[in-house]
Amino acid sequence: MLAERMKRLGTETAFEVLARAKAMEAEGREIIHLEIGEPDFDTPRNIIDTAIDALNKGYTHYGPSAGMLDVRKVFAEFITKDRGIEVGPENIVICPGAKPILFFSILALVDKGDEVIYPNPGFPIYESVINFVGAKPVPIPLREEKAFSFDLDEMRGLVNDKTKLIIINSPQNPTGGVLTSDDMKGIAELADKHDAWILSDEVYSKMIYEGEHVSIYDFPEVKNRTILLEGHSKTYAMTGWRLGYGIMPPVLADQISKIQTNSNSCTASFIQMAGAEALTGPQDESLKMMAEFKARRDLIVDGLNKIDGFKCLKPKGAFYVFPNITGTGKKSKEIEEYLLDKAGVAGLSGTSFGEHGEGYLRFSYANSQENLKKALAKIEEAL
Repeated sequence: MLAERMKRLGTETAFEVLARAKAMEAEGREIIHLEIGEPDFDTPRNIIDTAIDALNKGYTHYGPSAGMLDVRKVFAEFITKDRGIEVGPENIVICPGAKPILFFSILALVDKGDEVIYPNPGFPIYESVINFVGAKPVPIPLREEKAFSFDLDEMRGLVNDKTKLIIINSPQNPTGGVLTSDDMKGIAELADKHDAWILSDEVYSKMIYEGEHVSIYDFPEVKNRTILLEGHSKTYAMTGWRLGYGIMPPVLADQISKIQTNSNSCTASFIQMAGAEALTGPQDESLKMMAEFKARRDLIVDGLNKIDGFKCLKPKGAFYVFPNITGTGKKSKEIEEYLLDKAGVAGLSGTSFGEHGEGYLRFSYANSQENLKKALAKIEEAL
């Protein structure tokens, strides 16, 4: 029999819907994929060439669990310059993807009975891992009327002496919402008052369409109680490379490295070299991707707002829209299944991201403008 804890482990619905959509394609159906959060661009050539060169130079062996020192120095220099706060290689842990930083941080910090505040609707793995370790998940609703931010007074009512960790995500998955400087300041004050840690998921930090990215590191007083989560998957179209990293106090970095030693040993050395090139090399291709994502955002938001029963805010970041579909009179899951079956458009029910996602759908606009136009026409026709 399986361990009891496995009953508490959730999943990521996007991959389940993707599998169903792929099965329909195999049967000859045309499916437009708006369900998976993956850039549809190729990894920039300079990054690929660096990985090939590293392989040819023998970067194929074990490395330190926290990541190669020279690469951690590059990552630390990037964060120091980008976020304006001094960090060193001792603050960096490199992992095969960003998810391990999330998983390992919760394993290292949170005990059974502790409380963890997390955004809802939000990335489903937050709640999954909180449940897995036996802690109490405490959702903070992201509200459409606040542009999918949250109410600080509401959060103040949730934080208490049992709160061990506050998870924030900006720009957000699934809403595309962006937290403000006032939001971040309020979170920093709450964490300091209640001696809580902060995990700030900023993997979409370069996908900002209006204004500038606000980081929790803009408030250096919480540096010693913060894990900053970053990665290469979105900004550099490197999802399959599996490369992410965390910035944290050295005392925690040592423990996260120990968990990595006990699980996956280390991150592939040649991929780390490619990751360093991504941060230090030309940014032209990444900037082109961001410009195209912005154009797609405008296209899909305008199109959705012309469909009866849909109402869609224009997201300020990431590459998702989160339209309100209550005007259809149907539940989110019902609309998700109907659009896939009848229109051949794969999207996700808002409830895939938590109970507060009811009444919404999530579409990823990581697809061509041609396909987005086709999807909009198919949705309108089906409804």
